[in-house]
Order: sequence, then structure tokens, then C-alpha cells
Amino acid sequence: MALGVMDMIGLAASLVFALPLANYAVIRLAAGEVALGAGLLVVAVAMVVLPQYFLDPGRILRGLLSGLLPQQLRSGDDDAGSEGDSVEK
Repeated sequence: MALGVMDMIGLAASLVFALPLANYAVIRLAAGEVALGAGLLVVAVAMVVLPQYFLDPGRILRGLLSGLLPQQLRSGDDDAGSEGDSVEK
């Protein structure tokens, strides 16, 4: 997985919030509160993993932009070819 500059900035932002939570989770695990510590550790890992693998900003942006385009621009050359044929007949 090759990361660009914006991906690295996003990863750093995720780690800023996930590392203190993971630290607190480890402290809770050491204190004997297994359920709370394990739950918070899962949340901290999810804060880093989910945006990197499932919430790809490029894919979301492409989907948003394709939804905003008119139908004629979304379908591409298929509609233009059929209109040209009907005019020639």
C-alpha cells in the first residue's frame, strides 16, 4: 500500500487520537479491567485501520463527483453513439 502525502497526514491525524487511547487501554489492562481495556484497545486500532482500508478518500470523492455529474456525462460514449445513429437515419 503506497501512501501519498495526504494519506500520511491522515494517518498522523488518526494516530494523534488513537495513541493516547491505546495508552489508556494498556493502563486499564494492567490495572485488571480487562473488558474496558480490551474494548478501548479495539477502538484505538479501528481508529487507525478503518480510514486506511475502508474509507479511502479518493474513492469517496470519485463517487461523490460521479453522482453530481449529469446523466449524459456519466454514461460516456455509449449514449453519444446511439444519438448519432438516430439522426443519420
